[in-house]
Amino acid sequence: MCEYFVKADPILYEQRTRTIRIHGVLTSIRLENMVWDTLAEMAEAERCTTNSLIVQFHDEILAHRGEVPNFASFLRVTGMRFLRRRLIEAERAAPNGAATGPNADARAAPKLAPRIVPMAARS
Repeated sequence: MCEYFVKADPILYEQRTRTIRIHGVLTSIRLENMVWDTLAEMAEAERCTTNSLIVQFHDEILAHRGEVPNFASFLRVTGMRFLRRRLIEAERAAPNGAATGPNADARAAPKLAPRIVPMAARS
């Protein structure tokens, strides 16, 4: 099992810092390239830019929790939850008997772009 993970391209886990403007205030966010790629995929599904998606997340977590603790970790977990949800939806959409799960060929899974449900609507 470890061989699959340790052979990951180091560029995937190399960190990159981006400057985001949140309501006129510039802030720097440092995330791994794979997280930035996942956020870009999420933004594409929402038909917006990565920056505007990040601002939306910031506003929604602020409205929901009253503060934004460890926003970079929140974005990492959000990306993992997005990918997990896509996997579950792909497994549900697979025809009976189709191979799914961690050993399935990822290319066989349908490309799904689920709508992101705003946190305020999840209560």
